[in-house]
Amino acid sequence: MASGPSAILAEIAEALRPCGIYLRGVAAFAPGEGPLLVGGSPARSMVLLGNIGGSLWPAFSRWRRNYGGPDPLDTFSKEAIRPLAERLGATAFFPSDPPWQPFQQWAMKADGLRPSPLGILIHPRYGLWHGYRGALGFPFEIGAEHEHVGHACDACRDKPCLAHCPVNAVTPDRFDIAACRGYLKSEAGRASCMVTGCAARNACPVGADFRYPPEQLRFHMDALL
Repeated sequence: MASGPSAILAEIAEALRPCGIYLRGVAAFAPGEGPLLVGGSPARSMVLLGNIGGSLWPAFSRWRRNYGGPDPLDTFSKEAIRPLAERLGATAFFPSDPPWQPFQQWAMKADGLRPSPLGILIHPRYGLWHGYRGALGFPFEIGAEHEHVGHACDACRDKPCLAHCPVNAVTPDRFDIAACRGYLKSEAGRASCMVTGCAARNACPVGADFRYPPEQLRFHMDALL
């Protein structure tokens, strides 16, 4: 078992690399601020874990061939992360599990990211093509370099994400998920966004090289619908 913050981060990265799950930042909490860990003490550090582009899709696709249950991506993530948490004496947290944890707030604390008009946190390099699959909470501080970069949307003058939604579900102030789902159920939606992914998300120029592969796009669109 790893000892020391640097060794812990290295072990996490090495263990999850075959699954395509990466270190996505470390959120630090003031004493008493973090969520409660299994032992009852509040977390001082939260190591965020997730995908970058389609990084987890090959491993997930292979694993899914032998899985027929519900919520496959959540189950895959838990099977990858929970054994590591036990080995490190950490507490595992997942976006799909109650009580719902503020993963976006943790990511904003860790790397200074901010939401895009779609509600997805936008990364200056990966754009909208990344996600958080889980996190490991520790009762001690884990120092890590923080990017804390500027908000990519501030430098985007044309805002193509607002112009490309076929039902204007994306506005500067809100994302109308009811209008989005209504369109996805229509014949036009089944022939467009359900096949090639969200038109508004695809229009964002940031991180285009990390765009999800077609199969992953369809998987997420099915989940949204």
